[in-house]
Order: sequence, then C-alpha cells, then structure tokens
Amino acid sequence: MIGLTAMALMLSVATGTPPVADTACVVMDPLAGRLSPLDSLSFQLNEHTVKICFGRPSSRGRTMIGGKDVPYGKLWRTGANEPTMVHTTGPISIAGIEVDPGSYSLYTVPGEVEWTIIVNSSITQWGHIAEYSYRVRRQEVGKAALPRERTARRVETLTFTADPVAGEAIVLLEWEDTRIAIPIVLLEGDATRGGWRR
Repeated sequence: MIGLTAMALMLSVATGTPPVADTACVVMDPLAGRLSPLDSLSFQLNEHTVKICFGRPSSRGRTMIGGKDVPYGKLWRTGANEPTMVHTTGPISIAGIEVDPGSYSLYTVPGEVEWTIIVNSSITQWGHIAEYSYRVRRQEVGKAALPRERTARRVETLTFTADPVAGEAIVLLEWEDTRIAIPIVLLEGDATRGGWRR
C-alpha cells in the first residue's frame, strides 16, 4: 500500500502533474486484534474528497488526555497505531496550513488551553513518538495553534466528525471532555502560478 502511494507520487513528479491523493487508509500492521480499531471520515469540498484515517482509542476508565498516555506538552499521533492521516484530492488548508493534493500525517501537541496541530508530509512511519525521527521531523509542512474547547458530554472513544459547507468544513476532534475544531478550507488557483488562495 505504502509502496503504491509512493510510486504514484514519484510518477506525478516525473510527469510534471500535481500528485493526487490515494484516499485508501494506509495500514502498516494487521487490523485483526487491535484494541483501537482503524476508522475513517470522508467528506466533499466541492468536487474534491478529503479523507481522515485514524485509530480510535477508548479511555476504558483511564484519563488519557493530560494523563500518562497522552500527556500535555508532548507530541501525539492523534489517535492510535499509525498516525492520523489526511488524504485530499484538492489543495486545502488545515488550520491555516496550506497543502497540495496528496497525503499527510496529522500530529498534535495537546495542552490545557490550546493544542498545536502539526501537518507532516511523511506517511510511512509508525505513529509512536519514538518513530518521529529527525528525518520525519524535517518533513513538517507547518504548525498551528487551536483553542481547546470542552465537550457537553464525555466522549469515551476518540471521534472525528465534519460539517462541510461548500468549500469549507470544521472537523471536530473529540475525546473525553476535549473538543478541537480544525478548519479545513479548499484552496483555488495553480501551484505553478503563484500558489493557492482561499
């Protein structure tokens, strides 16, 4: 799966055409027996598809966000197993971070007041922080800070939902008593002629 995605990206670079995301979820380990199942969320921004793939951990009586498993101030894969990934067939901005069509990993640094969103172009590493090597870190596309909000009710299992309207969507990351609203906006223009614009 990873090899096919990489081959498609290399082919698009060689031919001069912009890469198009393979929106299939990247799987690096067998799905059977996982405590945190792989899930995905797809939505349309005009004629383009955005797909988020993520492992869904559950609290199961533990304090996860702000606890020893997802501590404040530390890099997190934003899910379980593989890092959370965003696949897009069109140019978008994720929390203001502009990306071309393609596939990206989405990391976060949780905080009590705000979270840092990190978009990375590397999608071949396992999600554990130990795999976030110097080579992976060098492929960061950008970072953004978003406020932490409180949920109205406790959310047992990590959940992503989206509310798309035309070329924009608010993606909600919710878990335990935390909600992070991530704006995703379809960009227009041409990457070869001065870049994208809202």
